[in-house]
Amino acid sequence: MTTPNALSSIANVSDDTEFYTPMPAGYKPGKTKYVGVFGTVMSGLGKGIFASSLAKMIKDKGLTVAPIKLEGYLNLDSGTLNPYRHGEVFVLDDGMECDMDLGTYERMLDQDMSRLNFITSGQIFTTVLEKERRGGYLGRDVQMIPHVTGEVKARLRELAVATDADVVFVEIGGTVGDVENAYYIEALRELAFEEGPGSACFVALTYIIHPPALGEQKSKAAQLGIKQLIECGIQPHIIACRAINPITNKVREKVALYSNVPFDRVFSMHDCESIYVIPEMVRDAGLDTAVVDILGIADRVHPEAEAKAVATWNAYLAALRSAEDAVTIGIAGKYTSVRDSYASIIKALEHSGTKAGVRVEFDWIEAGELEQGGTAKRLENLHGLIVPGGFGLRGMEGKIECVKFARKTGLPYLGMCLGFQMAVVEYARNVCGMAGANSTEVEPDSPHPVIDILPEQKQIEGLGGNMRLGGQDVILTPGSLAAKLYNNAPEIRLRFRHRYEVDPRYIKQLEAAGLTFSGRAPDFPIMQVLELPTAVHPYFIATQAHPELTSRPLRPDPFFLGLVTAAIKHRQAERRASSKPTAQRSAERDVHGKPAPR
Repeated sequence: MTTPNALSSIANVSDDTEFYTPMPAGYKPGKTKYVGVFGTVMSGLGKGIFASSLAKMIKDKGLTVAPIKLEGYLNLDSGTLNPYRHGEVFVLDDGMECDMDLGTYERMLDQDMSRLNFITSGQIFTTVLEKERRGGYLGRDVQMIPHVTGEVKARLRELAVATDADVVFVEIGGTVGDVENAYYIEALRELAFEEGPGSACFVALTYIIHPPALGEQKSKAAQLGIKQLIECGIQPHIIACRAINPITNKVREKVALYSNVPFDRVFSMHDCESIYVIPEMVRDAGLDTAVVDILGIADRVHPEAEAKAVATWNAYLAALRSAEDAVTIGIAGKYTSVRDSYASIIKALEHSGTKAGVRVEFDWIEAGELEQGGTAKRLENLHGLIVPGGFGLRGMEGKIECVKFARKTGLPYLGMCLGFQMAVVEYARNVCGMAGANSTEVEPDSPHPVIDILPEQKQIEGLGGNMRLGGQDVILTPGSLAAKLYNNAPEIRLRFRHRYEVDPRYIKQLEAAGLTFSGRAPDFPIMQVLELPTAVHPYFIATQAHPELTSRPLRPDPFFLGLVTAAIKHRQAERRASSKPTAQRSAERDVHGKPAPR
């Protein structure tokens, strides 16, 4: 058995030992426990959802938790990944571009992550090679074991020190059997060995297939996947079985028998109405208590804190389930065929709908298709519209048509990042009369480049970079719609991920024509929020930021909550209009006609 004292001694590097375990300053062996989450059979099982749900249960007990995602790809971060391949890029407050699972952790735990919570193979290998060039291994031949796995363990312990965590939750991306994550699995095995008995709890997610032709659930693939994990030296303590329908006791018994896991720790993680129901399912199954027992941390639990947290979450679930009425929000983007590309937007609308007492239904609009016309017919049944962020030329004109329709008809509108930029372009063209106005991303030779990369921005970012990433402060104009949404706060913090800005040369002309820039950077001429006065439009607002990234179940983002509230009013107005007699509606049209374009 490895004792804490022995653990400290094996950190030394020399030809006399095969151990290599660098220990960060301040690390206290035995203080922090570890929960490792692995996937078997297939990817996309929801490891992040399960890990974050389990972490929430432990946090609710009054403990400090810190999740970390270990990704196998060689990219240094997720910034260059195509949304079609990997879903949305989630940006942390410190500017780290990472996997969408970090968004799940932030929302479920209601705590901000940092770059310490996200590791890729590219980061690990870069660190190892740089250390080798500096002579950091004292002439040793650098190998996957112990040096690469040692670097992984060092990152986990650094997170433990930085967060003072009681429990670190380690999610390993991909599936057991993938070449790229094998050394992560080995690092977790070594970590458990070094930290000693009771230091780690291993959870395996698997998939129970249900072939329609057979009409019953089959567990053989799950058994083989778990066997492969055990062959890697990882004996799971808990198994979560993903499936469409609840797992039968017969299947749970088979999985338990073939994996040496007690029956009551084989968990049915079947499809449900919302991921926010999973924590309740985990608690009802007693898995949170099992983790506490396995890790021996019962003395750290605070029952009063847990009772309060459970009551708060149950109230949220009650509101989530009680919503009967619905509003339809259109999302006009370019990645709409892959819903994970807009995962945070979906969740932000869910949070806001629950708060406002309605279900939000989605109408996915491929912006490129609107460039051929038919915008009015395509959008006529919406109660609200979002134009989200994106990169590249495709679909730009379609998004501009969406903005134009919303502005002229009074349809509640929220633009984010590119949706902010296209709102500026549309206003410049159709209200200010700037023919050919555009973004230099789309048209470098535009006669009116109202959206451009600014020299000042390049100087701000420095080192040749021109992407504004992460949290930035925003000064709000007193009395504006944006300020009211944030309870008249003079300054807020939003997260950004973009290269292009409103060219300051056009700000006065745009504002003179009625567009209000109600949110600005504190020290530079960078416009971050725009809006139309509520006397002109019921809800027309856009931000250069990504407010969806900071929305939480119990604290919906104000931009989204404002949109959903405006959508409810828009729907109510439609119902009142449709309830009037046909003659009255005709008379009103004869007198007033259609709303004049603003």
